Amino acid sequence: MIRYELLATDGAARRGRLHSVRGTLETPVFMPVGTAATVKTLEPRDLTAAGARIVLGNTYHLFLRPGHELIERLGGLHRFMAWEGLTLTDSGGFQVFSLGELGPAVAPDGASRGPGLVTIREDGVTFRSHLDGSKQFLSPERATEVQLALGADVIMAFDECPPSLADRAYHEGSLARTQRWLVRCREAWRAGSRRRADAGRTPCALFGIAQGGLFPDLRARAIEEAAALDLPGYALGGYAVGEAPEIMWEGVARDAPRLPAGKPRYLMGVGTPEDLLAGIAAGIDMFDCVLPTRCARNGLLFTSRGKLTIRNARFAADERPADPACGCYTCRTFTRAYLRHLFKCQELLGLRLNTIHNVTYYLSLMAEARQAIEERRFQAFRRERLAAWQEGLDA
Repeated sequence: MIRYELLATDGAARRGRLHSVRGTLETPVFMPVGTAATVKTLEPRDLTAAGARIVLGNTYHLFLRPGHELIERLGGLHRFMAWEGLTLTDSGGFQVFSLGELGPAVAPDGASRGPGLVTIREDGVTFRSHLDGSKQFLSPERATEVQLALGADVIMAFDECPPSLADRAYHEGSLARTQRWLVRCREAWRAGSRRRADAGRTPCALFGIAQGGLFPDLRARAIEEAAALDLPGYALGGYAVGEAPEIMWEGVARDAPRLPAGKPRYLMGVGTPEDLLAGIAAGIDMFDCVLPTRCARNGLLFTSRGKLTIRNARFAADERPADPACGCYTCRTFTRAYLRHLFKCQELLGLRLNTIHNVTYYLSLMAEARQAIEERRFQAFRRERLAAWQEGLDA
């Protein structure tokens, strides 16, 4: 099970610690995304060297390939990917809807979205696999069962993640169903946890997800109803799905303090370094996003002075590291000129080195934020970082 310990605060920002059977996690924390049981281009030892202690896997993708039954047979997700740290699995709800190429908002129950790709009903969601078009089904019980089989340390409730700009009527119907699904997830988790305990397996924690779009009253209702279930942790979902960053930051600043103070708070799928600092300022403890790894594969590096587009011609003979202030393996060893050369030649090593840097940068930013909260100077730290990024390295 997960236990949250609050160590220090600075305004709404929280410095905490998550205790689990598998280890201790310092918060605020960023979780690299390992969708298919791998953080793209990196080995577990790269992640450990970068400072990662938890990675995220995805139910949807692992359910389709190679299958949760196989992973369970092979010893669970940790053994399968040779990862000794903690794991968190997303329930797959977001991927079901996003990969289904959702169409316009429709009636909240029993309706199809998109060209026959996704059908949402009270019992669950029928969808077409993006791999082979085969018909698949996930329900709150099924998604929980899959995550329990994977053996993650933290599992997420199955929910619907509507576009933030969908109309109120759709959000109301979707939220009501997601709240009913949360109760079903809790019951499936309790039953599955008893079976795990009887089998001598490591316990896992279920986090609830509060949706509600950009409607403050719906968000407040979702948080109140989820908190009443007394789960080990809670997440804000449905942000960074179409709204402007400033609107997201305003919503998170309003909603995060409403989440239970004695439980970990998780902002799902967000974001940029600016997003992370805004989330920490609001009291968020946990973050994940594909951005640092995806940007790395596209030649965009995050640095202490802003974004650096490594493919640009002016770096062709640049002997400096990507970020002189960074101590990662990439920055200790290689020049911008070499990183640009690798990227232009489409060499796989370039993708790996870029990813090592970006992941290290994100995790280092979290470590610096933790220290700033402990020293009660987080707001000054945030202003300094934003000013440095604004000045820019890649202008």
